[in-house]
Parts: sequence; C-alpha cells; structure tokens
Amino acid sequence: MSTESAKHADQPAPSARDVAEAAALLVPATSAGMPPTAQLFWAVVASNGVLNRGFGVVSSTRIAVGQYQVVFSHDVTRSAYVGSIGLTGAVGASPSGEIAVVGRFGVPNGVFVQTFTSAGAAADRAFHLTISS
Repeated sequence: MSTESAKHADQPAPSARDVAEAAALLVPATSAGMPPTAQLFWAVVASNGVLNRGFGVVSSTRIAVGQYQVVFSHDVTRSAYVGSIGLTGAVGASPSGEIAVVGRFGVPNGVFVQTFTSAGAAADRAFHLTISS
C-alpha cells in the first residue's frame, strides 16, 4: 500500500460520479487559498452585549440573560456560524461555559447567540463569533 493510500485507508474512495459532481461545482481558489466569492465576518462581544471589535459586524445587543443578537452587514442566512466562549481581551482566563449559535429569526443579517454555564444554566458570557459564507 502506498503512503498516500495509507493516509486515506479509513475513508472509502469516492466514486467517479462524486468526483465529477464536486469538480463541476468547484469555485477556484485565489493565491490566498479562499475562493473569490468567500466572505468571512467576525465579532467579539462582551458579556453585557457590547461589541468589542469585529469585521463586517454592525451591532450586538444583549436581549436577556445569556441571549444576544449580533447583526452583520450582509445576509448570513446561508452561512456557517461558529461561536466560542472567550474574553474580549488578548489575555486572561474566561469562565467556563457553553454557547449555541443560529440565524436570528426575522433578521436575515443577524445571528442569535445563547451562552450558558457548564451546568447548562443561562449565563452572560463574553464570546467570539465567526460567520463563513
């Protein structure tokens, strides 16, 4: 078995149809590695809902304990949302917790964020949010 084959032994080989279908839908990458149509937005939000910094983000608001709305400059309804509990500064230790992110109902350029303690109780937590389109 070749070294290349050994690296992929845990995955079944793609069918010729799968390869052709993927190739037909491929958007070529730029020299930086991202397709020219790719968009990446992000926000760093304090536990009180104040926007600390970001890119492509318009506003952030604390709605209730552990609930936030983050609004971006573009429609993000068909995007991927990734959230992480984290401080707004460059150093320190964040309190532990959990986060859930989903599109904001009725706001196509918004994301609804919920933060919790590690025990699952709603709690205000600072967070980082990335949107990939």
